[in-house]
Amino acid sequence: MNRNIIQLLCAAAFLCPAAAAQASSEEAWKQMAADVDAKCRQAAVALEKPAAAVDPFGTSRYGLALVTGKPKGAKEFVAQICVYDKQTKTVEIGSEMDAKTLGLAPAK
Repeated sequence: MNRNIIQLLCAAAFLCPAAAAQASSEEAWKQMAADVDAKCRQAAVALEKPAAAVDPFGTSRYGLALVTGKPKGAKEFVAQICVYDKQTKTVEIGSEMDAKTLGLAPAK
């Protein structure tokens, strides 16, 4: 079930920006992506050296990123969803999800 939700969210994230992408300059999109990256990595306080994979356009209202890293003191890597409000330029970050939760662990 989690895999279906993730696939649906990914599909929505990549289909929605097509119309919005024509309305802004390439430089504006790059600047927004850089802000999403910086703020999402900063919000991932529980992770050592967090990395962010930023959706280049997000939705019409939100920037989106998947933040990954190793929790402080842990061995496994986790991911957190980060949502950036384009109007207020603030972020919220979700809880840690491991490979099993994301449906990425190999089946037994």
